[in-house]
Amino acid sequence: MTPVELNAEIDGPEDGEPLVLAGSLGTTLAMWEPQLPALTQAHRVIRFDHRGHGSSPAPPGPYAIADLGGDVVALLDRLGLERVSYTGLSLGGMVGQWLAINAPERVARLALISTSAHMPPAEAWHNRAAAVRGAGTTAAVADGVLGRWFTPAFAEQQPQVVARYREMVSTSPADGYAACCEAIAAMDLRGGLGRIAAPTLVLVGAQDPSTPPPHARTIAGAVPGARLEVLDPGAHLLNVERAGDVTRLIRDHMETA
Repeated sequence: MTPVELNAEIDGPEDGEPLVLAGSLGTTLAMWEPQLPALTQAHRVIRFDHRGHGSSPAPPGPYAIADLGGDVVALLDRLGLERVSYTGLSLGGMVGQWLAINAPERVARLALISTSAHMPPAEAWHNRAAAVRGAGTTAAVADGVLGRWFTPAFAEQQPQVVARYREMVSTSPADGYAACCEAIAAMDLRGGLGRIAAPTLVLVGAQDPSTPPPHARTIAGAVPGARLEVLDPGAHLLNVERAGDVTRLIRDHMETA
């Protein structure tokens, strides 16, 4: 599929080391706002909306993870960036794995948060895509999604934060969201993990029901030299629920000599 021109925002010093932040299924680039103040001190931070999300184009499906990865390569080319560090959460982490396997020369350092290399059963993703298409809105799955994104204690203590992310999911383009669900259904990156050469940090929340710790351990066990960190407590949207810790871990990993 022809790459799309992703909507992107760039923050931080022009001479900073480039750092790409790629978000979860059903979010926009705004999900990384908790990380911006710290990461933009030393980095030129590039955030983007995946195809079918936010203000990026939503071409007709089907999509594959390779299509989303190709979009990022095209974005880097457009920005004149030969090599970047990359942090991806959930869907963004899947794209990051694809990039590090298939375009290794573009990835200097890699952080993978709340993600997986393979997420069966495919039927569950096809059912979610069908539910969204049938309703014509991602609001049809928002409550289920939010229940996996935050621990119950965090959701009780931070209702305004949860409401913001419910709105983000509920306004995500239905067709783009469904096509990305189908891309996840078909994804299996496990065979390429051993070829990832970029220094890799793998983060997961101990209470993440979407991509639980065994998924992170699979990645960390297969990527040469990868470091695994499990944050407890923490659910799926770890960069929000454990913002300070996640920011520190990203920063330390990206700035390690």
